[in-house]
Amino acid sequence: MNRTHLMSAAAAMAMLLAACGGAATPAPTAAPAKPTDAPKPAATAAPAATAAPAATAAPAATVAPTVPPAPVMTAKGGDIRVSKSGFKGTLQYWVLGYQPNRANATGRLMDDAVAQFVADNPGIKVEVTGYTGDQAGFTKLTQAVQGGTVDMFRLPSDILPLLVRDDLVAPIDSYLTDADKADIYPNLIQAVSVKGKAYAWPLWVPPVGMYLNLDVFKEKGVDLPPKTWTYDQFVDIAKKLTFTRANGDKVYGFTAGIDPGLVNAWPLFMNEATSVLPLTLDNSKFAFDTPEAAAGLQRFANLALVDKVTPPDFGAQTVADIATGFQKGVYAMYPEPSGASSGYKASKINFDVWPMPIGKSGKPVTAGGIGLISVYNGKDPVKVKAAMDLGRYLTSKEVGDDVAGFYLAPGARKSVKVSDPISKFEPFVESCYITPIIADWPAIRTIIHPQIQNIIFGKQKADEAMKQIAPEINKILAAAK
Repeated sequence: MNRTHLMSAAAAMAMLLAACGGAATPAPTAAPAKPTDAPKPAATAAPAATAAPAATAAPAATVAPTVPPAPVMTAKGGDIRVSKSGFKGTLQYWVLGYQPNRANATGRLMDDAVAQFVADNPGIKVEVTGYTGDQAGFTKLTQAVQGGTVDMFRLPSDILPLLVRDDLVAPIDSYLTDADKADIYPNLIQAVSVKGKAYAWPLWVPPVGMYLNLDVFKEKGVDLPPKTWTYDQFVDIAKKLTFTRANGDKVYGFTAGIDPGLVNAWPLFMNEATSVLPLTLDNSKFAFDTPEAAAGLQRFANLALVDKVTPPDFGAQTVADIATGFQKGVYAMYPEPSGASSGYKASKINFDVWPMPIGKSGKPVTAGGIGLISVYNGKDPVKVKAAMDLGRYLTSKEVGDDVAGFYLAPGARKSVKVSDPISKFEPFVESCYITPIIADWPAIRTIIHPQIQNIIFGKQKADEAMKQIAPEINKILAAAK
């Protein structure tokens, strides 16, 4: 496992963790890769509201957050909650973003879910360990898996092929019941498959949707579009919502995060045709060098270059700056997965989420990653079976019924129902393109990213930029065969 893979995968973990809302404080966004000869955009000053508050002299007892007490779980029984493995002992479960002692949402929700499983399986104990979405956290998890001290682990998709390649993950195929196969979205089973075998229980999908600041729409008297809106309608609305307020403040109709760890903006150029994908379906060849992909990318860049609906630092903004600007009404629309929606609702931001606009493909297109739970490929089949049973439960409808708010993104199963505002993203799951689950994808994505920046900054035409990197990416893919 080389250093490039480790660094890229760690960045991806931070992005997905932030998207799913798992951490109390989102991991910092990786700095955008420097584009070739790109102009240096003006920095966007972070509003004071985003700065950490100064410490106060108040006693600790008066500022400590109130942590809900752990509920007392009683056995409920059922085919999902009760393991038929016969295993007696302790399972070691590692969770991305988990903080012990109910210190964050992931900690509270996972503790309650595990407690329910233990209540229904009195012979089984589960010890949960958290790891962070950064290089140190990924290294820690990898070393634990390699040492066989982990029985199961929750992870983002970029890491899965690296562990599968080293034969550290057990396939779930023989543990999938007919009910599982009918319930889990087929495209998600395919997404976690490597060479025909599925290596993880799909947990959830945070698909990208278009966030709309309804106050800005109202301010300019712009009607909301139909949910089957076209790309042309999107551009027209973005133009109407780009204006200068009476006090001199600028408002921009659209912006988006452009970063190696993000695919938030990709649906806006992948919708040019049904064939616009970064790689061919078998992941054997680079596919953004087609005329259709170039047309979509150039059209996307024209939001800045021609339509003038984006801020001056478009292409180099941080996710945090975009979120702050959206809340303050500086940006009317921007694309992001589901994680931000709960925070906006809690802050009483007047917003809604729309499907991504439809391009020339004529079909809805969005993109996103997938949260996974994998099981260590251990030598004890009884223990592996118990871990598989826990993995099934932690990705089921039942865990959502048992633990209110457990799902921080739309579930990977049709039977899982989530509450508002996460429910706004449920209709997008079936049209969600899952980024390639191959070991070299993080490295490939970091090659693509600066070229997208160059196109946005007007330093390269889209067709030239994609053709320039095609040989390098195809060489990587060929070496992986």
